[in-house]
Amino acid sequence: MATLTHPTEADGEQDFTRLPDLPEDVFTAPLQRPEHLGEDWLEPKQTVYSSEDDAIWHDLFERQMGVLPGRAASAFMAGLDKLDLGRSGVPEFAKLSKDLGALTGWSVVPVPMLIPDHVFFWHLANRRFPAGNFIRTRETFDYIQEPDVFHDVFGHVPMLTDPVYADYMQEYGRAGWKAMRYNRLKALGSLYWYTVEFGLLQEADGIKAYGAGILSGPTEVVYATEAQSPNRIMLNVDRVMRTDYVISDLQPTYFVIESFEDLYRQTVERDFDRLYRNLGAGFTYANTAVIDVDNVVHRGTLEYTLRGGRGSGAQPV
Repeated sequence: MATLTHPTEADGEQDFTRLPDLPEDVFTAPLQRPEHLGEDWLEPKQTVYSSEDDAIWHDLFERQMGVLPGRAASAFMAGLDKLDLGRSGVPEFAKLSKDLGALTGWSVVPVPMLIPDHVFFWHLANRRFPAGNFIRTRETFDYIQEPDVFHDVFGHVPMLTDPVYADYMQEYGRAGWKAMRYNRLKALGSLYWYTVEFGLLQEADGIKAYGAGILSGPTEVVYATEAQSPNRIMLNVDRVMRTDYVISDLQPTYFVIESFEDLYRQTVERDFDRLYRNLGAGFTYANTAVIDVDNVVHRGTLEYTLRGGRGSGAQPV
């Protein structure tokens, strides 16, 4: 059976040791590579952060630690301790990579901005996590449109200390090539959105957050785990990959996994060739939808979304 990553005989073997050329018939967002970067889009070195930058990291960290205990996944909290991310300021990637490498073989590498999909997949496939080489300002303290070093390192990297989740992320990177061959990057992106960025986990004492988009913001971690507005639905990979999502506001729907082993099984062992052949180019389900195949943990009121969300000043209840 063809899986999330492993090519069929027709596909041929994929060599993840080098960055392949992007075929002309694969459609991706056009991004202009800065002149000083190579094809891997990696910065030559990490930014030297100022004392004010370090103070911003510290203040962001302290704010999150005021809301995460009891709401963040146990694996995330354990990862924070293992990597000591609360120390004085923006972590040094060399030290962080050494510590992370000893745990799960991953490293953290600096990139200047959002990078092309195929380059991002290639880094993940080789257990490298690309992190923004800049930090937000005081003026963008509460919300920044493009992921910065705090979102990328604080939000994502602690989860990479969990061996099963770390393997899932590598397999996701390998999966990107198959999605591109079928021109189904939007579908695979939806899976990333609802797991890696905004995923929830059922633990013995309640639902916890493991997605970086939730964990790096003070409002969403409370909203995602406790509010009455959003739907919380058990993860179904086929359904999620047909579901639209919200980029610049709180999510109307979150998907819940039983465990990271469950997440790995549902994705890596899925026959994605068949799924991609039957997927349309767009999404089938709205981000507010509850459908008949859903295993619903909590059917939300959708009050926040129906009142107009962030732009209307609605309360995230």
